[in-house]
Amino acid sequence: MAINAFGTQFLMGDGATPEVFTAVAEVADIQGPNFAKEAIEVTHHGSTDGWRERISGLKDGGEVTLTLNFDPQGATHDADTGLLSQLFGDDVNNYQIILPDTDATIFEFAAVVTGFVPAAPVDDKLSADVTLMISGVVSVDVSGS
Repeated sequence: MAINAFGTQFLMGDGATPEVFTAVAEVADIQGPNFAKEAIEVTHHGSTDGWRERISGLKDGGEVTLTLNFDPQGATHDADTGLLSQLFGDDVNNYQIILPDTDATIFEFAAVVTGFVPAAPVDDKLSADVTLMISGVVSVDVSGS
């Protein structure tokens, strides 16, 4: 059964204990995490019938990309407290993506904002593409808690 993606939320943590997450305003599109795992080749001269052999390697959460309706003064976008400030800073920050399924599945991860590209077309809205590079584990909570 297909699930409508409308209502998906992208949240950023405040770094406090306990951490409070705030929904980033005006998120139009979310892509990622880009889950991947390396396969380490372990083929040797005695491998069965000359077939390559592999073992499981490191996992990677990859990147998350956002497209925003950009508000330069918006608290979750701006250079003081928002995503733009996180690009200018050196910290790894915590984020969540909450899906609109019946269990409100949550992807939670730490990441570094590595790109922020605003766009101002003459015949359209201000927007920005934001790239976050995941650092460490991506937890997936399918219980919605």
